[in-house]
Amino acid sequence: MPRPALEVADIFRGHGPAWRAANVGHVSLDQLKVMTAIERCRTAALGGHVERCENCAHTVIAYNSCRNRHCPKCQGSAAQEWLAEREAELLPVPYFHLVFTLPAQIADIAYQNKGVIYDLLFKASSEALLTIAADPKHLGARIGILSVLHTWGSAMTHHPHVHMIVPGGGFSLDGKSWVSSRPDFFLPVRVLSRLFRRLFIDKLVAAYNARELEFFNGHAALADPQKFAGLLAPLRKSEWVVYSKRPFGGSEEVLRYLARYTHRVAISNRRLIACDKTGVTFRWKDYRIEGPDRYKVMTLATHEFIRRFLMHVLPAGFHRIRYYGLLASGQRAENIARARELLMTPLIPVDALKASSANAAEPQATNLCPSCGGRMIIIERFERGTTPHHRPTPPAQAIRIDTS
Repeated sequence: MPRPALEVADIFRGHGPAWRAANVGHVSLDQLKVMTAIERCRTAALGGHVERCENCAHTVIAYNSCRNRHCPKCQGSAAQEWLAEREAELLPVPYFHLVFTLPAQIADIAYQNKGVIYDLLFKASSEALLTIAADPKHLGARIGILSVLHTWGSAMTHHPHVHMIVPGGGFSLDGKSWVSSRPDFFLPVRVLSRLFRRLFIDKLVAAYNARELEFFNGHAALADPQKFAGLLAPLRKSEWVVYSKRPFGGSEEVLRYLARYTHRVAISNRRLIACDKTGVTFRWKDYRIEGPDRYKVMTLATHEFIRRFLMHVLPAGFHRIRYYGLLASGQRAENIARARELLMTPLIPVDALKASSANAAEPQATNLCPSCGGRMIIIERFERGTTPHHRPTPPAQAIRIDTS
């Protein structure tokens, strides 16, 4: 795939030093680390290796990637490795997509309490879904959930929400059979919304009482319990957004969706158009509008673009992909095997698929010569900050024919 004409890394390299200087004392260590990782990604600063074609000796230099989860360039390979494991876990049932979103008032304080409130979002949404699914008045089953946190809207504003991918059914409460949902309906969203609202507010109040929340600047007044209670009062009655999308068409569509969403960052390089004296111009989607008019172009001042991008840096060690119910990590393999048994489908060995995926990822087996299509092999590795001994093959000169 050709390199995009403009990358987030280019913007950080060109404008990052001035932005850091202007925001000293207002940037977290995690954000600074992300900036540095993206700036150095696939450059000599991280080292790399030299590949040469076995057939025509065409030589290229490949620099190491930073592998930071916020880097737009590093998510493709990470997503493919993760998807190979998930493919073995798909069941032959419809899959549903649900979205749980925090109200704007909560999103505002979430930015100052990312680890705590994002964690509460995961817990309240999963608990609501598991509880309603287990209720015999609805599905009466123990279900599995894959949940992914996104903190951004298309314009990189702060918009925390979780996307959930859920098999359309689960184990009966006695564990002896598989209970299928209706093919076009999973669970009532209004019931889910109200339980989600209650669970989240209860957990948020408990965190507040345990002094786990911090408030700064415009939110400093919320340290007063009466002010905090005043913030929550209207939220206890408002409708919280829980959205259930139509079921996927099949396992391949589920995987395509997962590839788009699980390892996404605040903005991809392919959405960038230009970075000049007017700012950074990029494509975005206005979800409030239906039809082709929802696709728009926006220009932000460069310092604002950088601020919005870094707004979505997660705390170190925070897991943005989580599993619940039947898919919880400790019993996932056993539960999938049991589900396949109840559904009468053969078990796909996860370990075998992972091994084949790992072998397919070896550069020697997959990298093809851009000149002749032969196999590229690694002939040299070089350390961070050093220069390789071998030189790349110079680009072919275009042949010009004088027809005068």
